[in-house]
Amino acid sequence: MTIGFGIWHFTVPSKWKWYNYITPTATELVAAVRAINVFFSLCLVLFGAANLIFLYTIPHKPSLAVMLALTCILWGTRVVLQLIYPQGNVNPVLQYGMLSAFIVVFLCYAASFVLTLPTLKDHLPS
Repeated sequence: MTIGFGIWHFTVPSKWKWYNYITPTATELVAAVRAINVFFSLCLVLFGAANLIFLYTIPHKPSLAVMLALTCILWGTRVVLQLIYPQGNVNPVLQYGMLSAFIVVFLCYAASFVLTLPTLKDHLPS
């Protein structure tokens, strides 16, 4: 789901015509928004890929737990931001649809993290 959001987010500036809201003379602002979006989108793709790599190819449960915890923090922060500073408020369906999607993604990662916790007791120092 994180990879999907990342790939989708690469298209957001053109789909929602972000740069139409910025004066054409603000070239540095356009470049900064573009760079932030590219790095953010890439981070989502990399976070999702890292979770899959740790889940399927690296049989080290503490590493998976760390990745899941970090991803929970990422998506939990997104949920909080959507509650405090909602995006998509031009359309209530969009605003609450985004909130619902963020909550679902967060809960999936949180459940996965909780499910890894019992496996960590074998890796704790005695």
